[in-house]
Amino acid sequence: MKFVTDIQARINSLRAEEDGASAVEYGLLVSLIAVVIVAGVTLIGTTLNGTFTGVAGSL
Repeated sequence: MKFVTDIQARINSLRAEEDGASAVEYGLLVSLIAVVIVAGVTLIGTTLNGTFTGVAGSL
């Protein structure tokens, strides 16, 4: 009976390691998405600034 308990404990420890790896992968994905959002907002902000400056100059 102890043998079965030991095997179950090892299986549970392997599952815990997979959860940790998943957390790291999700963290990397969130970081990448944040970088893309910041780059997009910066690009759109620069373009809008140029547009508003042109409109203000025309007025």
